[in-house]
Amino acid sequence: MLFSGIPFLFYFLPCVLLLYFITPGKLKNTVLLLASLFFYGWGEPRYVLWMIAAIVLGYTFGRLMERFQGRAGLRKTMLVLSVVSSLVILGYFKYADFFIENFNAATGLSVSLLRIALPIGISFYTFQILSYTVDVYRGQVGAQRNFIDLAAYVALFPQLIAGPIVRYSDIALQLKNRTHSMENIALGMRRFLVGLSKKILLANVLGELCTVFRDSGEKSVLFCWLYAIAYSLHVYFDFSGYSDMAIGLGRIFGFHFPENFNYPFISASITEFWRRWHISLGSWFRDYVYIPLGGNRVHLRRQLFNILVVWMLTGFWHGAAWNFVVWGLYFALLLILEKLWLSPYLKKSRVLSHIYVLLFVTVSFVIFDAPSMGQAFFSIRSMFGLGDVPLLSAEFLYYLRSYGVILLLAMVGATPLPGRIYSSIAESRLGGRIMTVLEPLGLTALLVLCTAYLVDGSFNPFLYFRF
Repeated sequence: MLFSGIPFLFYFLPCVLLLYFITPGKLKNTVLLLASLFFYGWGEPRYVLWMIAAIVLGYTFGRLMERFQGRAGLRKTMLVLSVVSSLVILGYFKYADFFIENFNAATGLSVSLLRIALPIGISFYTFQILSYTVDVYRGQVGAQRNFIDLAAYVALFPQLIAGPIVRYSDIALQLKNRTHSMENIALGMRRFLVGLSKKILLANVLGELCTVFRDSGEKSVLFCWLYAIAYSLHVYFDFSGYSDMAIGLGRIFGFHFPENFNYPFISASITEFWRRWHISLGSWFRDYVYIPLGGNRVHLRRQLFNILVVWMLTGFWHGAAWNFVVWGLYFALLLILEKLWLSPYLKKSRVLSHIYVLLFVTVSFVIFDAPSMGQAFFSIRSMFGLGDVPLLSAEFLYYLRSYGVILLLAMVGATPLPGRIYSSIAESRLGGRIMTVLEPLGLTALLVLCTAYLVDGSFNPFLYFRF
């Protein structure tokens, strides 16, 4: 079941909201847990058992670490077992065939692939369980004694499938006591509808253009650039749209989830870009991998090694393929160059630094989307006129005319400008009165338009579901 689908919008969500708000406070987490398990099991019921097993392991190891307070050796053993068991489950489903394929390629053998379907959202809920057990071990949070509450945290359907990665420490208090109000519901609904519109009206349409490019036999330099720009915006609106919907739904249920995107395309360095893009993932790797490796507290060579490790893992987390590993190392190289040399130069010209970020980020998403590294190199060579393709093609001109308006809207929408215009209008006395009337009408119109697109079949699955 998907947020941007008719069954979720008009059947599942209204029923869950009704049941949730008529249920007494002590049972609300139970309602959320049952709804979340139903949501997850809608498309793949057998994988609900694996999720429950992962939750049981996290719960058990957390309680054991609390029980062995003062016995450092046993606590550390429990932590190691928790981390290993979580990573084994993730590795089996997500990476087994990748390692078998590469083993076969290296040895010439023909070990049969397992061909295991990837459970949706396994990377996200695995990281949430890991953060919980590590934080319990560090003494930053107490072990959760109520299994329902911990299971509701891990399985919580608003952010289960594609994040943001919500740490237990972020919502531990909210699991027990949270505020429900009409103001929270209104803010949550607005955020959800904005995210839904970003997904359906922008990301899906841009995804159609990317599909057209991949199927085209008439590539050109400018067509390659059109695709690269469209795909970068497609990824942004797809994932940030989902995050908006997750944060909005969380607000309706009384939770305050962390922000996941902060206008990354306005960044003036790659370092800044990754402070604004997929914030929850970046902070997770910082706190649970980079800092434990030594972070910036070690000598320079070790710092550079730490950066390489973190970004190789970041790339590998996104998918079991070499293009994701290369994508992660590509950013590691850029971050190292900024750390050693580029940063002072980037500060001298905001315009040139923006161009630098947009150029390298756009190229990065060509690698991200490529079915193979050979195809990635071909597309990048073609973008810079080094491939055997013409500068211009009739297809490029046709699709530029067809999608030009939506591309322009997406480019503007990826900046803070629309939000600033809205705020300036809403904060004035007359504008505030007008927005009080127009905003509900506008949000209703967006819902109707999104529904029309869905009924018409204009739909793409969320990109990050495969991660």
